[in-house]
This record gives sequence, C-alpha cells and structure tokens, in this order.
Amino acid sequence: MTAPRARTRTAPRKVLGRLSLPERAFVADALRTETVGGVLLLLAAVAALIWANIPALHHSYEAAADFHLGPGALGLNLSVAHWAADGLLAVFFFVAGIELKRELVAGDLRDLRAAVLPVIAALCGMAVPALVYTLTAVTGHGSTLGWAVPTATDIAFALAVLAVIGTSLPGALRAFLLTLAVVDDLFAILIIAVFFTDRLNFAALGGAVAALAVFWLLLRKGVRGWYVYVPLAVVIWALMYNSGVHATIAGVAMGLMLRCTTREGEEHSPGEHVEHLVRPLSAGLAVPVFALFSAGVKVSGGALQDVFTKPETLGVVLGLVVGKALGIFGGTWLTVRFTRASLSEELAWADVFAVASLAGIGFTVSLLIGELAFAGDTVLTDEVKAAVLVGSLIAAVCATVLLKIRNAKYRRLCAEEERDDDLDGIPDVYEQDDPAYHLRMAEIHERKAAEHRRIAAERAAAARHGLAEVTGGAGEESDRPA
Repeated sequence: MTAPRARTRTAPRKVLGRLSLPERAFVADALRTETVGGVLLLLAAVAALIWANIPALHHSYEAAADFHLGPGALGLNLSVAHWAADGLLAVFFFVAGIELKRELVAGDLRDLRAAVLPVIAALCGMAVPALVYTLTAVTGHGSTLGWAVPTATDIAFALAVLAVIGTSLPGALRAFLLTLAVVDDLFAILIIAVFFTDRLNFAALGGAVAALAVFWLLLRKGVRGWYVYVPLAVVIWALMYNSGVHATIAGVAMGLMLRCTTREGEEHSPGEHVEHLVRPLSAGLAVPVFALFSAGVKVSGGALQDVFTKPETLGVVLGLVVGKALGIFGGTWLTVRFTRASLSEELAWADVFAVASLAGIGFTVSLLIGELAFAGDTVLTDEVKAAVLVGSLIAAVCATVLLKIRNAKYRRLCAEEERDDDLDGIPDVYEQDDPAYHLRMAEIHERKAAEHRRIAAERAAAARHGLAEVTGGAGEESDRPA
C-alpha cells in the first residue's frame, strides 16, 4: 500500500511588499516630479484664494478668469478658466493615460493577482464616497448631481502634503498610493465621459476618431518628430471639444496609444520617454494654472458655515474625509481577506488606514467634476469648490496626524531600503540572493577586521612600551642611597 502524498501548501501571497528594483526606480522618479508639482499646486491654490478674497483684487481675478481668447469660427473662443479646465488639463490626462498604459503592460497591473488589490481598493474608494454623498444629499433634500465630486484622489496634492510634513512613506505604500491614483484617474475619466456628456456632434466626434486613427497609425509606423504629433494632437483635442465629449478624453486616448514596452536596443520605451518630457509640463504648469483659476472661491465665516450645513457641500466633505478612508481601507481588507493573501510583515493595518486617509485629498479632478456637475448654478458650483478645499484640508490634517504617529517606523524602513554597504549603487535588500554581493561584503568585513587587528596590535605594543618605562623607573628609584 502506497503512502499518501504529503499535501503541499503554498505560502500566502504578500500584499504591499517590497517593490522590484526597476519598479522602485520608476516610482521614485515619478513621485519626485509629482511632489514638486504638488508644491506648485498648493502655492497656486493659496494664490487663487488670496487673489479672489482681497476686495481690491477680486474684480481683477474674475476679469482674468473670464477673459476670452481663441478662434470663434472654430468654436474655440473660450475664457481663460475654460482653456485651463479643457485645454491644459488635457495634458494632465495625457500623462495619466501613459501612466495607466505603463501600469497595464509593464507595471503592477500587468499581473492580474497583483492588480486585484489597487483596482478593488480604488473602486471601493470611489463607490463609498459617492454613496456617502448621495445619502447625505437625499437625507438633507439636496441635489444628487454632485455624487462624483468626492470620488477622485489628487496624487500631486497628497505628495505635496507628504513633502511639507516631512513624512517618508516606505516604497510599497508610495507605489500603492500612486497606483490607486492611476486607477482612480481612469474611472474618473469614464465618469466624465459617460455622465457629463449631454450633447453630441457626431461629425466632430467622427473627425476626432479618424484623427486618433491617424495618430495610432503614425505611432505604429514608427514616425517620429514633435512637429508631426503636436499639431495632430491639437486637431484631435479641438474636434473632441466640439463633439460634446469632454476634451480631456482626447488626452487620455492619445496617452493610451503610446507604446510602453521596450524593444531590443531601447533603454526606455517611447511612452516612458514622452512621459518624462511631458510630466514636468503637466505638474509644473497645467495643473497649477488650472488650480489658479478654479480654486479662487470667496471664503468667509458664513461660507464656511454653509459648507457644513448644506447637504451638497456636506456630502462632498464627508465623502472625501470619511468615504475615501473607509472605502480604500475596506477594499484593501476585503481583498486580503478573500484572496488568501496577507499583509507584508513590515506594515500594519494602521499604515493602510493612514494612506487611505491621505487619498481623501481630492483637488484637481474633484474641482473639474464640481464645475461639470453644477454648470448651471454658479453659486452652488463655488460652494462645492469650497467644500472640496475644506474636505481636502481636513483629510490632509487627519492623514498628517496618523502618518506622524508612524513616522519613526517609516524612517527605519526607508533607511533599510536605502542601505548600500557595498557601495555598488544598488540597495542591499535587493542583493540578498546574489553570491557576488556576499563576496563583496566578506571582502569589506575582512578589510575592516584587518584594520581592527592593526589598531589592536598598535595599542598592545604601546601598552607594553608604557609598562616597560614604568618598570625601569621603579628600578632607578630603588638605587637611591638610603
């Protein structure tokens, strides 16, 4: 009778574990640019609030935002604020499209098992705020049109908060936040396209689709040159704007068409190269200018009181502060609970909740959706914008407190991730299975041991020499006459 075979048990998959070295390098580079852009975004938002709330300057702010320019014959005689929202934000969504494509083909989202966590967390992080807003609005007999306002996360603003408070998140949590924001942007784009398109010009839409097809063919043929793609991109954007579909969709579509995998002889894919060139323009110009002309709302004691008393504005605040945190944390917990995964030993659920609270900072896309949702009501639009600012500020404060409590642990984890004792430019944690690394470390330790032996020998010789001097002196003293 044959003995029964032992049942092999697979180790549970770890979530929020250490990133691979290439992914770590990409995330660090992307977040570095976003952090700088986030600081500029904060400055632009503060400047907008000051400009709009100083009585002597308020009129000039409104005049600048409402100043019209552009060819009217092409349907593009738009205000400066409109150009910022529909034109400059197309650059932001173009970068978002490239990020999403890279994540799908070369990043964490290419592996279905790894993609489950950020996708479910992002979906729950959008569904719960929308539910919180809707319940608040219905209970208070308010408008449910703004259900999508608190669903978006602003990664640049969140990273700016991290930079200001000096908190060093471990790489895994930073990557989780970035991936959350990428998936968040994707669904925000879908929400804008599906729910905020109230009219369609099929001729313009057909022209935009045809121009996108030309864009794709040129990419497939390997045609290069900004002088080809930039004019074509402007044509695609103009046609998309006139079609009735929000013009930022054109940016996403073009971003998704870029190739984000490397071929033989390439150090970087075309998508990564273009993203590297355009991301500073998006983070340093497009988003701050949009914030400058969107965040300038009148702030007063009465206005702030209205934020917490009107159902629409209260729904936005609760959606960002409560809904985001509970949605992302709950989605993450459910994923770990029902996929036989386990949280990385280096992290705790308190860390996940802190990051979920940080994701409650919704600024750029939330402001945009607020403008679209209440386009016919200027007063309510401004009140919803104020609610976005207040909710984001409260979420930032809550996240700051939670992250500061864990900051000592984060510093230790970051120091461990950065340690490079063999000075080869690669952190030691990524070389534990490399025999060459251990040989280098053995050589380093041997040199240190040899140095310590030399120092010990010198000290021993010095001690013997000193003892000899003391002994000789005693002999001389004993020879003195009585």
